Amino acid sequence: MPLGAFKAALMGTAGVSTGDVVLLSDQDASNSTALTFSSGIDSTYGEYIFKFYNINPATDSAKFQFQCNATDSTSYNETMTTTSFEAYHDEADSTTNLGYVAGQDQAQGTAAQYLAQSIGNGSDESLAGELHLFNPASTTYVKHFYATVNFYHASNYSVNPYTAGYINTTTAIDDIKFYMDSGNFDGTIKMWGVK
Repeated sequence: MPLGAFKAALMGTAGVSTGDVVLLSDQDASNSTALTFSSGIDSTYGEYIFKFYNINPATDSAKFQFQCNATDSTSYNETMTTTSFEAYHDEADSTTNLGYVAGQDQAQGTAAQYLAQSIGNGSDESLAGELHLFNPASTTYVKHFYATVNFYHASNYSVNPYTAGYINTTTAIDDIKFYMDSGNFDGTIKMWGVK
């Protein structure tokens, strides 16, 4: 299903033909351990956008994360180099900050990459955001990505992390998994292709 011109502009893909931004997959988590996109990631599109809607963990203070598989791999331990910074503000208007978050980055690490940490699990607490993955089918270059989310912190903060980096492999990436570091979650993730 192609994306309309207005929505394309909102997604940061203005200037491309609206037929070139296509919804490829729409998955719902209901007390799920993970949502995995294991088909549709190929050379058809140069960019893949994953949108997160109302991601609500079962475990309070859980971390939302992702990891990938290169072609023919099943272990979800691709090497990444990443960086992260965030802004936050508490409900009491007593604590604010903007800065680098060393505990959320990796230097040639093979762990899952955090996109958010300490998400509240209350019925009104959740996460929303997006991850952009570039040229995952390339067999020449590493795979760059960036993500931004906003979430309700377990201690009543609004937190806005920005995460970016690269998956350090020249083998094609054809599989990506989103999950919590502890427990299950509810929510929706949609995958879009951008030619």
